[in-house]
Amino acid sequence: MDKFMDNPWFMKGVALVLALLLFSSVSDGQGNESKEKNVPANQMVDTIENVPVNSYFDTENFVVSGVPESVDVTIEGPKSIVQTTVPLKNIEVFVDLTDAKIGTQTVKLEVKNLSDKLDVTIKPATARVTLQEKITKEFKVEAEFNHNLLDDGYTASEPVVEPSTVEITGAKGDIEKISYVKATVDVNGPIEETLTKSAKVLAFDQQLNKLDVTIKPETVKVTVPIKNTNKTVPINIVQKGTLPNGIAIDSIILDSKEVKISGNEEVVKETETVRVEVDLAKISEDTVISLPVIVPEGITKVTPDVVKATIKISKQEQKSISGAMIKAEGLLEGFDILFRDPENGKISFTIIGASETIKPLTESDFRIFLNVSNLGEGDHEVPIAASGPNNVTLKLEKERAKISIIKKSEA
Repeated sequence: MDKFMDNPWFMKGVALVLALLLFSSVSDGQGNESKEKNVPANQMVDTIENVPVNSYFDTENFVVSGVPESVDVTIEGPKSIVQTTVPLKNIEVFVDLTDAKIGTQTVKLEVKNLSDKLDVTIKPATARVTLQEKITKEFKVEAEFNHNLLDDGYTASEPVVEPSTVEITGAKGDIEKISYVKATVDVNGPIEETLTKSAKVLAFDQQLNKLDVTIKPETVKVTVPIKNTNKTVPINIVQKGTLPNGIAIDSIILDSKEVKISGNEEVVKETETVRVEVDLAKISEDTVISLPVIVPEGITKVTPDVVKATIKISKQEQKSISGAMIKAEGLLEGFDILFRDPENGKISFTIIGASETIKPLTESDFRIFLNVSNLGEGDHEVPIAASGPNNVTLKLEKERAKISIIKKSEA
C-alpha cells in the first residue's frame, strides 16, 4: 500500500479529484458569491447600492449637515436569508444624533431591519457631520427682473412685493450668511404694460451662493409698474447759413412732420419740439436731402431719426414797403411815447425772397416793434425788431429808433 501511495501518478490523480470537488462547490449561477472570499456553498454575499441615510436628532431646535444622502450596504450570511433580504430592500441606514453636541464630529452609520444572522458592511462606515442650532429670522424680499426686456419708450417703477418680508429658518451659521433675499420675476419681453407675477424666493450669501434654508412663504406676488414714456412731437426746420446770391427758398417740405421720442421721463415730458437744420450755403438748386433729427440730451430714441426734405428754390427778388408803423410793446400805464427818429414812428423796409412768395405780401404781414417794457420816463435809443413770413429776408432802413417816454397829460 505504501508503495502504491508513493507512486507519482497516484498523487496527481488525487490532486485532480480534489480540484474538481472544489470547483463544483462554487456556484456560478448568479455570480453573487465571491470566489476570492472562499464563501461556503450555503453562504452568500450581496451589495445593496444607494441606500438612503436617515438622521435622528431634535429637528425642532437643530439642523444637521454632512450626512451622506446614500451609502452602499454589503450583507453576508446564509444564502436563504440574503436572497430574501436583497429584493425587499427594506433595510434602514441611519445616524443617531439624539445625544450629539453642537459642533462637528465623526459619527458611525448604523443599520436596522436586518436579520442578526447577517454580517453587514456599510460604505462609508462613518460620516463627518455638523450639528447647529436652528433659528428663524425675518428678511425683506428684493424683487428683480431683466430691465433689458422693456420695450423702447417704457420704464419700470419700483416693484411691489406681497408679502414684503419672509421668515427664513435654518442653521444659525447659514442664517448669519444671508446677504440677499431675492424674488426673480420670470417674464418674456418686450414688456409694454404693468405685470404681476408669482416669484420664488431664494436666499444668497455675499458671493451669491444659494443657501440651503427653509423660506416661508416660498413664493411672493411681485407687481412691476410699467410706464409709457413715448411722445409724439413736431419737427421744426431751422435754416442756417446764407443762400448764394440771386437764389431764394420757395419751400421746404419734410416727408414726416413729427417724430416719436422716448428716453428719460422728465426730459421727454419737457420736450415740445425737435429740429432739423438746413445749411442754406449748400443749396443751389431744387433738391431732396436727408436730415438727421436733432433731439435734446436724455432722449434715447427718436423715430424716424432721419427725414427727407424736399427743397424748392426760385429766383430771388426784392420788394420795398414804406410807411410801416412801429409799435411800442410793454409801455407802462400812464405814459406815452414820442418818436423822434424815424419821425412819426413810420419806417420803410425791403423784403427779399422768391417772386411767388413776396409778391402778395403787404405791410400787414410784418410786425415792426420796439420793446420798451423796462424803460422809464425820458429819452431813449431802442433797437427796432421785426418778424414776418418764413423764407423771406427783411431789411429795415434803420436799425434803431430815438424816442421819448413822457407822462400822459392829466385832463
